Amino acid sequence: MARLPAITTKTQVPAKDQPIVDTIVASRGAVQGPFTMFLHCPEVAGRVAHLGAFVRFEGPLDMRVRVLAAMAVARELDAVYVWGVQTKAARILGVSEATITAIREKHSRGVPPGDAQVLEFTRQLMIRHRVDDASVKALRERFGDEGFIQLTGTIGYYSLLAMTVNACELEAAADTEVLSA
Repeated sequence: MARLPAITTKTQVPAKDQPIVDTIVASRGAVQGPFTMFLHCPEVAGRVAHLGAFVRFEGPLDMRVRVLAAMAVARELDAVYVWGVQTKAARILGVSEATITAIREKHSRGVPPGDAQVLEFTRQLMIRHRVDDASVKALRERFGDEGFIQLTGTIGYYSLLAMTVNACELEAAADTEVLSA
């Protein structure tokens, strides 16, 4: 059970903040997940939603790469809500069950090399808080500087979501895989 009551409608926030709720609904279809918690501080919710719109839907980075990074973050931080949503997206994108299992089990054995590269980079940042020069060079060659920064920003964005859902003890969404630690 979440530690804070879920805010899902604009009537639950002050009138001055209701446009923020409208923006979140317009970009995501509804107020759900971490945003039901972020809206306890509407200004944060609005700013996170703006960043999330870019990270999730815009820019040159392939959606599969974004989802792999998000799953790796969710797994490293044991964020059940983020894991459930991202594994569902991964399956829609055709990510193999072997890759999903590898992320769940925190390894890269049997994962295609391009996917493993993203997972290892994400894990380095999450665990060591730094990345080695060879990984940076390879990712810059693969994605360019813009894509490299977008990947890094994606990891940061999903870390923010994961920490928020963990602090608030937000459970997995309905019809999604439940991550067990």
